[in-house]
Amino acid sequence: MPELLAGIFTAFGLSASAGLNAYIPLLVVGLLARYTDLINLSKPWDTLANPWIILMLCILVIIEMLADKIPAVNHINDLVQTIIRPAAGAIAFAASAHVVTDIHPALALASGLLVAGTVHIAKAGVVRPLVTATTGGTANTPVSIAEDATSTILSVVAIVLPIIIGTLIVVLAAFIVYWLYKRSDKQTT
Repeated sequence: MPELLAGIFTAFGLSASAGLNAYIPLLVVGLLARYTDLINLSKPWDTLANPWIILMLCILVIIEMLADKIPAVNHINDLVQTIIRPAAGAIAFAASAHVVTDIHPALALASGLLVAGTVHIAKAGVVRPLVTATTGGTANTPVSIAEDATSTILSVVAIVLPIIIGTLIVVLAAFIVYWLYKRSDKQTT
């Protein structure tokens, strides 16, 4: 049972990370699967550990990081990433969840797609426009750097210490329930 939960927490952490930067969690999974025993990928997900795929992911990480730091290009990048980030989250979820669970691939892909898509929509549809509007775009680059760092840390932690991801999920769920309760309480009075 602990392995099952760890696999699920890892999958959720990696797919959430993909909502911030599509390629970082895939690169982390590929590198850790290739060079460590922390994650063992089954077919077809073991392709992520192929040296050519790792090289391609390195290039894509650099391109996305640079595009996200250039004014105006970052908005186009977020638009393009609306398709790519959920797809990357689906791949990350399915690849990591399948390691310790027999979760149906369609359910794993759908779960990763929803998690990464939700994080991406929150980032691109709420956070970034708010940052741009309140700072005239001057804070977009530091926010982008923070997102890349968060994506990297979240990806590594999701694999190395998945219980932390589980704890974060529980705390976040409790916060949302509390917030919704308080909000509904204010509306009824």
